[in-house]
Amino acid sequence: MPPTRTDRIVAARRKLEQARADLQLLEAREAQEARKRDTRRKIILGGLLLDAAAKEPRFAGVLAELVERIARPQDKTAFADWAPTPNATPVPAPAPLSTASV
Repeated sequence: MPPTRTDRIVAARRKLEQARADLQLLEAREAQEARKRDTRRKIILGGLLLDAAAKEPRFAGVLAELVERIARPQDKTAFADWAPTPNATPVPAPAPLSTASV
């Protein structure tokens, strides 16, 4: 006996619900991966900035300004005992390029 129209409707609704659940799972996984990529980028850039601040005064100054901008008290506590201390001597800025023809 072939399935009735009602049986086909019920089966189609089940498929639709399963497809929605699959979509929701895939979207959640994508969001989680995006957060992981974002966190990894922040960690890498933070490490580079801390290293640069330890070596060059210009980065130490920028980092000190950024730390001053921290608004949340719980975030400020992470930097309470920290200060950028450049070990290297300042690197002179490159001379501007001349636009005059020689």
